[in-house]
Amino acid sequence: MSIFKHRRFPVEIILLCVRWYCKYGISYRDLAEMMSERGFSVNPSTIFRRVQRYAPEIEKRVRPCQGHRSGSWRVDETYVRVGGKWRYLFRAVDKHGRLIASMLSHRRDTGAAYRFLRKALRTMSDCPPSSITTDKLASYPKAIRRLQKEDLLSKNVEHRTSKYLNNIIEADHGALKRVIRPTRGFQRMRTAYATIKGFEVMRMIRRGHCVLTRPDVTGEIRLVNQLFGLAA
Repeated sequence: MSIFKHRRFPVEIILLCVRWYCKYGISYRDLAEMMSERGFSVNPSTIFRRVQRYAPEIEKRVRPCQGHRSGSWRVDETYVRVGGKWRYLFRAVDKHGRLIASMLSHRRDTGAAYRFLRKALRTMSDCPPSSITTDKLASYPKAIRRLQKEDLLSKNVEHRTSKYLNNIIEADHGALKRVIRPTRGFQRMRTAYATIKGFEVMRMIRRGHCVLTRPDVTGEIRLVNQLFGLAA
C-alpha cells in the first residue's frame, strides 16, 4: 500500500473519488461537493491529482482481469481537445465492443498508426488478431505492412475497410465522449491520457468486460478494492 503513503484521506475514499469521477462524467467541483455531503472536505485540485495518480494505476492493475478478446479487431480514431487543439485518440475494440487498447497522439499519420497497432499487439500478445477492420485512412495499410515485415503481425491477418463493420467502435466513441464532455477539454497530453485511461477502464468494468465477482456495483467496488489489496 506504499503508493498511498502520506495521503490525507483513507484509501477507500481516494479510490471512491477516482471511481466516481471516471465513471459518471462529472466535474471535479461537483465531485468535491458530493464528497462534502459525505463529510469529507476535499479540494477539486486534490481530486484532480488523485485521478492523475491512480486512474492509470487502476488501468494497469486491471489488465490481467480483462479476459479473452476476439481476434476480430475494429480500429478507428476520434478527436479530443487538448490545450485548445484537436488531438487524435486511437482506439481498438474487438467485435463484441471489448476494449483492446487506446493511444492519444498529436498526429494521424502512418507513424502514429504503427505505434498504436504495435501497442495493441503487445497488449494482446496472447490473443493476436485474425482480422483488423479500419476506415479508409491510408496510414493503416502502410502500418500493417510494416508490422508484418517486422514479423510483429502475422502475414495471414486480413485487413478490411468497412464502415458498416466499424459502426461498433464509432458508437463507442460517442459513449466515451459523453464522459469526456464535462472536462471541457484537457490542458496537457499527459494529463489528458491519464484521465482517459480512467474513463476507459471504468467503462470496461461497468460493462462487465472484466472478470467480476458480481456483475453489479458491488462487484465493481470489490474488484477495484481487491486490485489494491483491500478487504473485499
